[in-house]
Amino acid sequence: MASESKREEKIRELKELVQREIRGEGNSQALLEEVLWDALVLLEGKSFETAKHLDYSYSIKGYEIFVSRKDKSITRSTVNLSLWNAMELQKSGLPVSGPKKLKTFGASYLYPIFMELGVIVPGEMEQLSLELK
Repeated sequence: MASESKREEKIRELKELVQREIRGEGNSQALLEEVLWDALVLLEGKSFETAKHLDYSYSIKGYEIFVSRKDKSITRSTVNLSLWNAMELQKSGLPVSGPKKLKTFGASYLYPIFMELGVIVPGEMEQLSLELK
């Protein structure tokens, strides 16, 4: 895993790009996709939990994510499709309230990672429940 400061810096950059995109100020789809992939690489090996409370981690080989709980990989193009599905919902003011909203293979694994990275911005109700925990 990468150094904590490098991860934090990359995640901060990603969150800023995501916010710009949601506000309609994004100007580089390729940059957002590249920064997302860089952040995914930096979180490789970290433990996550699905919505059904199943623990997993992932590794990256080339342009594929291999999840510890799955035999099949999640390709970079699927990650990008999930990213843009999340962006479109959020631009429309709709919450990305669960993995199914991403509408892609591997969404149950991508959703918690996207939450961690700030790609999915919790709506007001989700934010309130997070604050109460």
